Amino acid sequence: MSRATKILAGLGVVTIPAAGLLVYHQIVERKVRENFAQLSAGNYEHLLSQMAPHFDHFFSGTHALGGRRHKVDAMRRWFERLYTICRNLQFEVLDVSVSGTPWNTTIAVEWIDRATLANGDPYINQGVHFIRMRWGKAVSLHAYLDTQVFAEASERMAKEGVAEAAAAPITD
Repeated sequence: MSRATKILAGLGVVTIPAAGLLVYHQIVERKVRENFAQLSAGNYEHLLSQMAPHFDHFFSGTHALGGRRHKVDAMRRWFERLYTICRNLQFEVLDVSVSGTPWNTTIAVEWIDRATLANGDPYINQGVHFIRMRWGKAVSLHAYLDTQVFAEASERMAKEGVAEAAAAPITD
């Protein structure tokens, strides 16, 4: 695509035929499912490589995983904490919905996650990620889940001496 076409596309002047969008949405859905499979394998670097230079990562709550991050280094530390607190984290993707164009894509992912907490307790939660992409890079990643479930688990772990569970949120 030429630079002029990209500019026009960004302004919404260029349109994509419906069949082309359908194929694009299928490709994005496949990539999203692969990303969650990579997270289940503990490979968060795969996801970090797909972040735009400027992004917004939001995780609800004031607990150890809560807050906002905008830089890859902060995201990496956040994932390190996540995998320290939630061992053997596994995602089951229930549904993926994709809309928009390559220059303005919105994705909703409904999931269930299961893990063994750092104190040995089982953990299960469910939620939705809302992701916005531009030209194949994530510019926004917001997770919405039952934060009370995670907050209560963090509190139990903190009482049992798991320092990461009591740590302040990682922000930048």
